[in-house]
Amino acid sequence: MATPARLRLKAQIAARSEIMANDLPYARVWVDTGVFHLDNIYDYMVPQRFSSQVQLGVRVEVSFNSRLVEAIVLERVNDSVVSHSIKPITKILSSHPVATPTSLALIAAVATRWGTNPYDIVRSAIPPRVATVDKVIPPQSEISIARGWRPLNYSFVALKPYQSSAETVLSLVAKELLNGSVLLLAPDERDIDGIIASAVSQSIPFLRLDSSISRSERYQNYLLAMNAQKTLVIGARSAVFTPMRDLTTIIVHKESSYEHFEIRSPGWNVREVVQLRRSFEEISVVFTGYVPSLEISVLIENKKLKYDNVQTRVDVKAFSSNDGSLLPGRIFSEIRKALKSGGVLFLLPRKGYGNALLCAHCKNIATCTCGARLIVPGKKATPQCSICEKIYTDWRCSWCDRDKQYLAARGIERAAEEISRAFPGTPMILSFGDVIKNEVETGSVIVLATAGSIPFVQGGYAAVVVLEGLKFFAHPDLRAQERARELFFECAAFLQPQGSLLLSIEEGHPIVAALTRWSPGALLRKELAERHEIPLPPFVTSYVISGASSEFSNLIAGIKKAITENRLPADVKLFGPIDIGKANSKITMYCAEHNGAILRSFLHELQRRRSIAKRESLTLRINPYSL
Repeated sequence: MATPARLRLKAQIAARSEIMANDLPYARVWVDTGVFHLDNIYDYMVPQRFSSQVQLGVRVEVSFNSRLVEAIVLERVNDSVVSHSIKPITKILSSHPVATPTSLALIAAVATRWGTNPYDIVRSAIPPRVATVDKVIPPQSEISIARGWRPLNYSFVALKPYQSSAETVLSLVAKELLNGSVLLLAPDERDIDGIIASAVSQSIPFLRLDSSISRSERYQNYLLAMNAQKTLVIGARSAVFTPMRDLTTIIVHKESSYEHFEIRSPGWNVREVVQLRRSFEEISVVFTGYVPSLEISVLIENKKLKYDNVQTRVDVKAFSSNDGSLLPGRIFSEIRKALKSGGVLFLLPRKGYGNALLCAHCKNIATCTCGARLIVPGKKATPQCSICEKIYTDWRCSWCDRDKQYLAARGIERAAEEISRAFPGTPMILSFGDVIKNEVETGSVIVLATAGSIPFVQGGYAAVVVLEGLKFFAHPDLRAQERARELFFECAAFLQPQGSLLLSIEEGHPIVAALTRWSPGALLRKELAERHEIPLPPFVTSYVISGASSEFSNLIAGIKKAITENRLPADVKLFGPIDIGKANSKITMYCAEHNGAILRSFLHELQRRRSIAKRESLTLRINPYSL
């Protein structure tokens, strides 16, 4: 007979009976609910045992909808607006305040501006907690800084040719550090690495805040930055929210870069967040870049922002290709002359090999049965679909039934073959895609690169050759002209002072004169005039809503009805829907900025009601980088 198992009594832990704090017994908090419409401020009781730790900006744990979730303390109060029983704070997650009254006000303003829940901004603004860091760094008391009056700078500083952009921005930092700490926001890891290398060489104290460092180091640097004095904080876009006790200046490096636009919802951007932050803090703001964005250009034209440019000239030569060849005939002698005194950089618009396949006879574009274009991935490779990757071993033109192929859109790998044949015996280096070179040695060498992957060379290149120049301006999105201007001007920064910028473009193209005079003003004014006439951003605010295609007939009808009933401004323009694939569509709306608050409130309420009804959420982007 089996021996019965020993009986055990179930143990139950009684809930702690919390004693309310004697002073300011209630805390108002933002709660990480994870539900869009539950974005209110909530009151919780402060237990006496936590009273000394529950401060503004401290992360706590609370019970919400039968779950224990994170919250951040906004303030302590004597009375609650809630009449029924109030739940207590269950735990102190960290004794470190990670926000200040000003940074919380900024987060709230950004959430309102982009029509979202404040905790969606908190996730970007404040690094996740790391317990080991909390144990190492003691909680800091607030530092009081006595600041004398000083004029505030609000300007755009144009970067110079023949000079590293890191050197230019570090010279700005050195001046501003005399007054207090500086927050420098750079677009990507390469730019941050370059600035840090210059800061180290000049013995400038700095803290780094971006995703390239470990989670614990980022959290630690964030806590140190809050209390640092006369320190440079270098970070990517999320660092724009970092509260700093003696912050005097924010510098936005290469302000027109798409990297300054948040990818995750709600898609805020650094430029507008910095401008909002100016309304909460007495700080100087400096934007840098080779060419100002259209948004900054409007401020310059209206005399609201100072434009600091350099007076210089660049040796620019233009060569047009009438026969479609990669290298125009007259450009060869200039390249050979440059190779005698240093390296030559070739900039191409595309990576890959053959990015558009045409029939050599009738010039019709080769397409897949799915409708996408065919590409040629490598030398002697078989054509394949750019989307579904279907391979066409025996490709024939669907129009004339011939099989002779013509590559209309050369990629960098195809261009390398043609250039190596044109300059035999010259060493060649490729930098693109996953094979990016940060630096190359000086000497007679050819470097082929795509935008964003140009290697640095000590002393600069003897010549920079921009191939297929018009292709850089030919992209369909509204930012194409802006992006091309910045790239062409940036190329001059990689030149030797005696170097030449060689453009494969018509000599009459306005970019040639703008580069020669190092003045993009005429180009900017022309595009601004065209956009003001239509009007297009930046003269209107853009709103892009995407989601399931089945939702859009009712959505569009509702928006049109709201305009008819004057619940939305009459100047709201609605475009779409446009199919964006995978059974999804999008619509675009334009609205004058002075009516923007009404439209944002309407769209926020729309999202709230969909959340309450447990319907699939829509994706809203306000002023996205690209429409």
